[in-house]
Amino acid sequence: MRRVVVTGIGAITPIGNTVPQYLEGLQKGISGANIITHFDASRFKTQFACEVKNFDVNEFFDRREARRNDPFAIFGLVAAAEAFADSGLDTGKLNLDRCGVIWGAGIGGLGTLEKEIEDYITGDGTPRYNPFMIPKMIPDIVAGNISIKYGFRGINYATVSACASSSHAIINATDHIRLGKSDVIIAGGSEAVVTKVGIGGFNGTKALSTRNDDYKTASRPFDKDRDGFVLGEGSGVLILEDLEHAKKRGAKIYAEIAGGAGTADAYHITAPHPEGRGATNVMKLALIDAKMNPEQIDYVNVHGTSTPLGDRAEVSAIQKVFGDHAYKLNISATKSMTGHLLGGAGAIETVASVLAIQHQFVPPTINHFTDDPEIDNKLNLTFNVMQERKVNAVLNNTFGFGGHNTSMVVKKFED
Repeated sequence: MRRVVVTGIGAITPIGNTVPQYLEGLQKGISGANIITHFDASRFKTQFACEVKNFDVNEFFDRREARRNDPFAIFGLVAAAEAFADSGLDTGKLNLDRCGVIWGAGIGGLGTLEKEIEDYITGDGTPRYNPFMIPKMIPDIVAGNISIKYGFRGINYATVSACASSSHAIINATDHIRLGKSDVIIAGGSEAVVTKVGIGGFNGTKALSTRNDDYKTASRPFDKDRDGFVLGEGSGVLILEDLEHAKKRGAKIYAEIAGGAGTADAYHITAPHPEGRGATNVMKLALIDAKMNPEQIDYVNVHGTSTPLGDRAEVSAIQKVFGDHAYKLNISATKSMTGHLLGGAGAIETVASVLAIQHQFVPPTINHFTDDPEIDNKLNLTFNVMQERKVNAVLNNTFGFGGHNTSMVVKKFED
């Protein structure tokens, strides 16, 4: 099979609106959490989130175009533009029939749907729905809009698997290129559900932290007192390219996507399998697909959402997969900084994995105060401060409601 490399990256996150800003946030261990500004959350159980900050849509879109896109699509288009520019691709020199887009979003335009329903209920009863409501809402619209912008006529669709959505998009894109069906695929994901329905709905599932009195440190993966995740928003994008295609045009190469896999827990709609069975299987399969041994992995970027059950199950699974090597790894949860981007999580965390290889560091798991006696404290969970180390290969996990599991291996490119 053909080899797949990363030749461009883009990101808009709660800790940085460009890749350089995101890198700085990861290295400094910045918390993206703050009081919600998108709406009045004072009556909600959770009143904070990791919102994108200082983002002016007018810098990227005229007023008319901005009104025709939900924020999740705007984030995706902006991050895709950064990645495309970074890649140095020239559409005039591409076979556009062999260029595609695969995008991940767990929910899509929830804010748009929420507003349209509110307007109908508070109106005079006459249905006056915006003609752009459906295009703004559907999760696949970002893939469509990106293809229209760049003229990519190849594979084009969206993956929806809750929090694993954008990881599935990247894995699917990798496989498509490996099989020789595409030269270039823009792969990633986005989400923007810091809305009344988003916060209220996740409060209803008891998944969110309610630490309103200490929101900056509310995302506490592996900490004994963790009480749920913090909702985030934004987008991550990778330009994936056939190695020979990239070399022929003299592209810079950030890293290689060595392999990936997906499994199901087949256990519960929201809770992970208590023994981490699905997580164990997906990591093993990802390593097999990448033709790598566990000992070749330097860093595991975990799903690590800060939920009591999830963090424990994932660590247990890592120990089963890596054995003694688990104590030589760095493990970290970047959601401690960015919050949980749901369908966009896998994409920004894959970008973080690429940056870890490029800059030879491991981002920290911030907000750690008290060890959990049920999590082995001899593991290097990279608490509170980044660590410089040799990083040649990263295993990146994302898991979603419904029992969806993904794992992929990103490694240093060697010709």
